[in-house]
Amino acid sequence: MADSNIFNRSELLLGSDVTDALSRTKVIIFGIGGVGSWCAEGLVRSGVGSVTLVDPDVIGATNVNRQLMATTSTIGRVKVEALRERLLDINPEACVEAVRKAYCEDTAGEFDLDGYDYVIDSMDSLKDKILLILTASRSSATFFCSMGAALKVDPTKVKVAEFWQVRGCPLGAAIRKKMKRAGTLPEKKFLCVYDDEVLPNRGDSSLQGVEDDPRKAQINGSLVPVTSIFGMTIAGLVVKDIYKRMVR
Repeated sequence: MADSNIFNRSELLLGSDVTDALSRTKVIIFGIGGVGSWCAEGLVRSGVGSVTLVDPDVIGATNVNRQLMATTSTIGRVKVEALRERLLDINPEACVEAVRKAYCEDTAGEFDLDGYDYVIDSMDSLKDKILLILTASRSSATFFCSMGAALKVDPTKVKVAEFWQVRGCPLGAAIRKKMKRAGTLPEKKFLCVYDDEVLPNRGDSSLQGVEDDPRKAQINGSLVPVTSIFGMTIAGLVVKDIYKRMVR
């Protein structure tokens, strides 16, 4: 059972009505890597009562520099299971569902996005990301999306903007271009976390092959001071949205 005092500081700031609303909130996160893992922790530490984690991968050595649940002792473990354990250690009363699965054309129909209050995209695969954006924008859930968090070192450049207003982000530009070409656009507006800093990889190019992930066209360097802020910013957007709805 959770200590009854663990959310005292949150309630002191937000009020009991907002903390109660957070405890009833259901969030699903697609992709729990360098962005999604920190988002999940930010949500649970803020008192969100139900979080579903969706990711197909196991923890690799190259995840340790930026993913919350990745340590030298968890290498080889299923990501969603390792993160679920940590989140329940924070709040044993939270409902944390671990789904080891990739979100793609073959599996999209297995997820009822209308069953959640918030849908969060922190996936890397361009094709699957576009599919989730289009599907989530048709759902009743509030949708937040992470743009690319790699090739950046300055955490003060992290920004939030509506999808069509994201500027200086190659991933955002690529998504918009593909959507326009296909004639399939999101059905509602949504906020994105992004960063317009784009640096070159300065390390040995052979290091790009240390992760065998066919869903990624290229492996780029990334750092936890930036990826974690992406994730925590999305968690903050969820809390802020609930707060604004409750406090008028």
